[in-house]
Amino acid sequence: MSEAGKSKKKSKQQVYTLLVQIGRKHGDGLPEKATGAALMCFASGVDEAEAVRETVAILKQADTNPLDVTGYGTLAEREAEGQEIDDDERALMQRALDENAVIVAQMTPFFD
Repeated sequence: MSEAGKSKKKSKQQVYTLLVQIGRKHGDGLPEKATGAALMCFASGVDEAEAVRETVAILKQADTNPLDVTGYGTLAEREAEGQEIDDDERALMQRALDENAVIVAQMTPFFD
């Protein structure tokens, strides 16, 4: 019974698309004159709040300074809104789900 419960819980994992704004921090790896960056991430979680918490924790461990997170929903939610999602993006989302991970899909540095 407990194995079935674990399988059922695992199947509740979904991947959320998150946009994270980060500020500068020593050792953050951003270009020298950047004032911060936007990171598009795919993160797995049982709900969006868990995906956000995990993403922020991972980014802090990576010596970045997360300032704000905007959620754009799951694949199904994005498709329901009519968004086009290409094969590369779908593959990264599947990887995040398979690995129960946070995937940084794109980084856009900000400059003054």
